[in-house]
Amino acid sequence: MFWLFMILSLAGLGLAIWAQMRVKSNYRRWSKVRAFSGMTGAEVAREILDSHQLTHVAVERVPGTLTDHYDPTVRTVRLSEGIYDSNSIAAVSVAAHECGHALQHHEAYGALVFRHRMVPLLNLTSGLAPWLLIAGVLMNAFNLLLLGVILFATVVLFHLVTLPVEFNASSRAKEILLRQNFISEGEKKGVGQVLNAAALTYVGSAVVALGQLLYYLFILFGQGDD
Repeated sequence: MFWLFMILSLAGLGLAIWAQMRVKSNYRRWSKVRAFSGMTGAEVAREILDSHQLTHVAVERVPGTLTDHYDPTVRTVRLSEGIYDSNSIAAVSVAAHECGHALQHHEAYGALVFRHRMVPLLNLTSGLAPWLLIAGVLMNAFNLLLLGVILFATVVLFHLVTLPVEFNASSRAKEILLRQNFISEGEKKGVGQVLNAAALTYVGSAVVALGQLLYYLFILFGQGDD
């Protein structure tokens, strides 16, 4: 199990680093290419939301680079400055992706609902798990270590549930951008490169978390054999 942990951790870390590099590279490349429609990220987001009867969902500008997100608590799509005001392929891709999350919320998409319900639990477990694991190892306390592993498992589950949420939002974005003529057929490649690279960062994080869980299980089984 230890070697499996090492393989997963190194593979996940390598994938996460590579994906981050691809995200930045593709963002730089496609942020310089004007989209077919000529509409800005903010305009595309507004039109997507309105066309899906989500006129109550706001679109706001936020500072930073690639700080884009959908806030379900106030039903707001927040776009970074480089996305909000730009009419590039990168901008409309990211804007459509965040609108994809708003559509998921509106439709009560199962994975998203489950993920949202996990957040209060995650806020608790992600803070407690490391301390319980450390205490369990230092005190040679099997029960503390077991509880820490169980709590950390919820963190891993959150990472895994995030994957279908992100991939589905990207899939929706690609389909909507083309169907509503925000991009041309020839621009699908650019949209795919931007969104696929971003999705891989979530895959890398999930693999790293899974590797960590296996390592903690390795320690747990070692404690149980004492």
